[in-house]
Amino acid sequence: MPARISDAASVASGVSGLDHILAGGYAANRTHLVEGRPGSGKTTLGLQFLLAGVERGERCLYITLSESKRELLNVAEQHGWDLDGIDIFELVPPELSLDAEQHQSLLHTSELELGETVRMALAEVERVKPTRIVFDSLSEIRLLSQGSVRYRRQVLALKSYFLLHDATVMMLDDLTAEQDDLNLHSLAHAVIRLEQLAPVYGAERRRLRVIKMRGRRFKGGYHDFLIQTGGVEVFPRLVAAEHGRGFAREVVSSGIAELDALLGGGLDRGTSTLIVGPSGSGKSTVALGYVEAALNRGEGVLVVSFDEVLGVFLQRASGIGVELRPHIASGRLTVQQVDPADLSPGELAGRLRRAVEESGVRMVVIDSWSGYVNSMPDENFLVLQMHELLTYLNQQGVVTIMILAQHGLLGQMTSPVDLTYLSDTVLLLRFFEAAGRIRRAISVVKKRTGSHEDTIRELRIDRDGVRVGMPLDAFRGVLTGVPAFDGGSETLMETRDDDGLA
Repeated sequence: MPARISDAASVASGVSGLDHILAGGYAANRTHLVEGRPGSGKTTLGLQFLLAGVERGERCLYITLSESKRELLNVAEQHGWDLDGIDIFELVPPELSLDAEQHQSLLHTSELELGETVRMALAEVERVKPTRIVFDSLSEIRLLSQGSVRYRRQVLALKSYFLLHDATVMMLDDLTAEQDDLNLHSLAHAVIRLEQLAPVYGAERRRLRVIKMRGRRFKGGYHDFLIQTGGVEVFPRLVAAEHGRGFAREVVSSGIAELDALLGGGLDRGTSTLIVGPSGSGKSTVALGYVEAALNRGEGVLVVSFDEVLGVFLQRASGIGVELRPHIASGRLTVQQVDPADLSPGELAGRLRRAVEESGVRMVVIDSWSGYVNSMPDENFLVLQMHELLTYLNQQGVVTIMILAQHGLLGQMTSPVDLTYLSDTVLLLRFFEAAGRIRRAISVVKKRTGSHEDTIRELRIDRDGVRVGMPLDAFRGVLTGVPAFDGGSETLMETRDDDGLA
């Protein structure tokens, strides 16, 4: 049996993200209040806390007044957990029991019901002598108390008893009272609130907030989390300033000499690049050139695709002579196809952090922000979260390429969100008409980290990849959204043999 943990030392919660938020975990030998509406994840979080204790050889006790032991075992089975080593005490208040022997025949007052219920719980604690306890839930104690004064007094008595027995306790409260009883906040050492949000479209989103934690500097604000097979996964709010590290400054080439020249040599490591333009103008294809070059250098690449399924993405790459399947098989390339309606900002940041810190990814392509932004109309401060994410990637020495589709195809165009001020480099793609054919133009309108050409060049895509032509001296109107070409066809790129692509 392990030795008792020193007073108020950190105790692992069983959820690594929550431990990070709590600066190490729960406080040993203290009582913690976890509150949230039904379905917010309190029971799952409590079971993970006890399972973490079982792994350390501790005695663990789950006292349940709201769910039966059978229901708890079923929850554990769904997550693939084995609750052996956890004592589950199914506590049924006398007035709720169907056993006639448990009913009072002469007196049946709420005082006796509450007193007997608490005595049964304390007797079980005395028998098991656990170091970790989950008490589920305080709502039943509130109902039996029939008054806020008696309820507070009873919870205070439970807290004092648990403290005397050197137990780290999670008390769960489902907030089913007409008004949330904030009196408990002053009694608990820490208060964590779980919330479940239901958007107009898409899966529900969950988040948590640490309201208080005595004697410890925790990470405040809201943090997204998921409940999936295997338990709760918490994504701490990303603060870029906490994750800086040194890296070698270098220029990253696309393998296309004319495109690199347009960018003043290429993209700088530790910067973010925004490729913006109308749908079909070649934004993703230009990004593929950088992906292929990075893979050929042996670097790890992550592509987060919001708009294309994996099969279409691979087929499109193959159509320009870029075979990505061998790189996926080798593990250098990871393509994550994501439904934007089911991904919270915290989960997106968590995925990127895992790829950078655990898999060593050196280039990230996000294709595209447009679908993601449009799927999250109710998310406040989304641009601020993007700012933290891009700053984090830059500080890790990652080359980040973002794609943003503009509204409209020809003429005046607008963007669903302004990311130009967040980006270090901005590539602008446009359509123009010349000699009865639709052509593409590319230009660099911004680069913070060095010089770049101020010319506008023709962009052409064929089976051999991306080509960038000479500067279009007679090209005008690109920044108005109504480009026009007044020169002769002799200055335009010719179609290659067996080109097949415009």
